[in-house]
Amino acid sequence: MSHSPSTTVDDSGQTRRDFLILAASAFGGVGAGVVAWPFVHSMNPSADVLALASTEVDLSSIQEGQEIKVMWRGKPVFVRHRTAKDIETARAVDLGELRDPQKDEDRVKKDHEKWLIMVGVCTHLGCVPLGSSGDFGGWFCPCHGSHYDSSGRIRKGPAPANLLVPPYEFVSDTLIRIG
Repeated sequence: MSHSPSTTVDDSGQTRRDFLILAASAFGGVGAGVVAWPFVHSMNPSADVLALASTEVDLSSIQEGQEIKVMWRGKPVFVRHRTAKDIETARAVDLGELRDPQKDEDRVKKDHEKWLIMVGVCTHLGCVPLGSSGDFGGWFCPCHGSHYDSSGRIRKGPAPANLLVPPYEFVSDTLIRIG
């Protein structure tokens, strides 16, 4: 094997040119990463979007039997302080009667059964149901006639599923964080 006079070969058969090509490629790759990073970083959510990722709700002013609506990620969320009768009625429902069978106990947090938190968007076409109305003491969507019970489960009308329960946690006995 002959080499040009400007090419040197070490003991392992590597040439200086191989090293220079490898070093230049690595340098170019790092440079491309440095140039691309600001563009990739600009695709991250902005601070105002991140602020909407969760919301806290003070429950202390909500009386038993009362419901409030708060906004989370641009959607209404219903927070209802259920009465003992609401809970009893919801738990007495035969799951075989439900289109989307789900126990009431699975829709609330253990030890906080009196609080029902749900996304207030009808699962049919995205309307906002009216609270404390309908045939089952829950919510009624006047747009297409869907009726939800006091646990937010679909009971009558075209909606295919129960009202969604968002991720939430109790920060204290009177404060919840949604999201």
